[in-house]
Amino acid sequence: MSAAHNQYSIGLDKTPANYVPLTPLSFLARSAAVYPDLVSTVYEGRSFTWAETYVRCRRFASWLAGRGIGPGDTVAAMLPNVPAMNEVHFAVPMAGAVLNALNIRLDAPSIAFQLDHGGAKIILVDPEFSCVIAEALTLMKGPKPFVVDVDDAAFAGDKRIGEIEFEAAVAAGDPTFVARLPGDEWDAIALSYTSGTTGNPKGVVTHHRGAYLNAVSNILAGNLGQHPVYLWTLPMFHCNGWCFPWTVAASAGINVCLRKVDPAKIFELIAKHGVTHMCGAPIVYNTLINAPGAPKGDKARRVVGLIAGAAPPVAVLEGAESIGIKLTHVYGLTEVYGPASVCAEQPGWDELPPDQRAQLKRRQGVPYPLEEAVTVLDPETMQEVPRDGETIGEVMFRGNIVMKGYLKNEKATQEAFAGGWFHTGDLGVLDEHGYVIIKDRSKDIIISGGENISSVEVEDVLYKHPAVLFAAVVAKPDSKWGEVPCAFIELKEGAKATEAEIIAFCRSHMSGFKTPKAVVFGPIPKTSTGKIQKFMLRNQVESAKAISA
Repeated sequence: MSAAHNQYSIGLDKTPANYVPLTPLSFLARSAAVYPDLVSTVYEGRSFTWAETYVRCRRFASWLAGRGIGPGDTVAAMLPNVPAMNEVHFAVPMAGAVLNALNIRLDAPSIAFQLDHGGAKIILVDPEFSCVIAEALTLMKGPKPFVVDVDDAAFAGDKRIGEIEFEAAVAAGDPTFVARLPGDEWDAIALSYTSGTTGNPKGVVTHHRGAYLNAVSNILAGNLGQHPVYLWTLPMFHCNGWCFPWTVAASAGINVCLRKVDPAKIFELIAKHGVTHMCGAPIVYNTLINAPGAPKGDKARRVVGLIAGAAPPVAVLEGAESIGIKLTHVYGLTEVYGPASVCAEQPGWDELPPDQRAQLKRRQGVPYPLEEAVTVLDPETMQEVPRDGETIGEVMFRGNIVMKGYLKNEKATQEAFAGGWFHTGDLGVLDEHGYVIIKDRSKDIIISGGENISSVEVEDVLYKHPAVLFAAVVAKPDSKWGEVPCAFIELKEGAKATEAEIIAFCRSHMSGFKTPKAVVFGPIPKTSTGKIQKFMLRNQVESAKAISA
C-alpha cells in the first residue's frame, strides 16, 4: 500500500485545530496572557510588564501596517540593546515583515550596501548612530527608507534625523491590532548580513520555524528554566541576539537592557536585578574578570554565561568562575541563527581540576537540542572523519536551525548546502566522544570580540595604499579581543611607510574594529604561481593559538 493511501493518511489532514505554523510570536502572546503583570523589561529606571510589552509591539506593528508594511518588506534597525530593539523583534514580524538588525559598529558604505540590498522600507535609528546613518542614506543607490528616531534619555548628544519618534509611532498604533501570524512557518522573519570573504557581505535569511526552535534550544542548552533574569551583554543585532529576544519571551523572563558593555554597570545590574543568565564573546568575560572591583568568591552572584567565538582561553574559563560566572561554550554562525551547537556538560566535570575542566569546556561540542546534527565531514567524500582528535575536516550543520539561504544569491546558497549539509568553512576535528573541536578557519575570517572580519576586505584597503606592493591579513592572538587583524606588507621598491601610517590609512577607509592592530614589513612568502602562503604567516604570528589550544 502506498504511503499516500495507507490508513494513517485518509481523513487525517492538517486543519487549524491540529496544525499551527511555528513562530516565536506565539511566545509573546502566551507570556502576556499567562504572566501579564510580571516584568518583561527593565532599562534606566523604566520597566514594562509582559502585558505592556505585548500592547507596545502590537501598536508599533499596527503603525507599520498603516504605512503599508507587510509580507516581503524589510524594516531595518540601527539600535543598541534598548527596549525598542527587543520590541521590534516581535512588532516587525507581527506586521508580516522581515527585521534587518544592523551591526552598530559598521561604517556608512557598508550600511548603505545592506539597506540597498535588503530594500529596507523603514529604518529605526538611535541618536548615537544618526550621523553614520545620515551619511549612509546619501550613499544609497536605491529608494531611501523612512526614518524613525528612537530617543534615549540615557544618551546625551547627536541629533534626530527621522520623520517621527518611536514612542509617537507606538502611541499612534492600535493596541487591539491582531498580529499577522505567518501563513507558513518557512516564511522569513529576519535578514542578517554576514562578513563575506570576498566582496560584499551575504544576506542571511532566517525563518519563523528556525527562530522558534532555536529560542527553545537556548532554554534547554543554557538551563534558563522559567523566569530567568537575562542581562543583554550580547548585541541584539548579532544573529538577532542569538534568538534571545524570543528565548526570554518563551521563558517569561526579564530583559535587563544595557546600552553598552561597562563592567561597573554590569556588576551593578547583576546585583540589583538578580541576573541569572548572560551571553557574550570571550572579550566580554575577560573585561569583567579584569575589571577593578570585580566581586570575587562569596561576594559574587552566581550567573550562567554562554560564551562563543574562538575557543575561550583557559584563563577566561577559570577567571569567570572566580567572579561567579559559570560558562558554557556554544558555537555557531549567522547562518544557523547564532549558536546551534553546545559543549554539553557531562556529570563529574565539576569535580575535575580547573585546568582539566577548562580543556573539556573549550570544545565547540554537539548539536543544540533542536538542531539535527553538527559534525566534521571530509568535504570531498562527505563522510564523517574518524573520532581521533586529529583528522581535519570541515564543520557542517544540518537541520531545522539552518537558514533559508542567502538573499538574491542562489549560487552561494547552493554552494553552502552542497551534499545536504551547511558548510561552515571552519576546519575541525572530532574527539573520541564526538565533540567538535575547531582547529582553523578556511574562510580566512578573523573573529575579533565576537565580530567577523573578512581578511580579504582589509587587504583590499591595504592595496589602495600607494606604497603597498603585496598585502596579506591574518588573525593574531589577542588577550582582550581573542583575535585581531595583523597585516603583512611588502612595499614597492623605493617606497616607505610606517606601521602608524598604514593603520591610520586603514582607519580612514573602514570601521575601527576591522583595522589591523599590527603591521609586519618584509617579503611575503608566495607559491611558484604567486599565491600568498597565508599558512606561513599564520605560523609566524601563531594564529592557530587564537582558535585552538
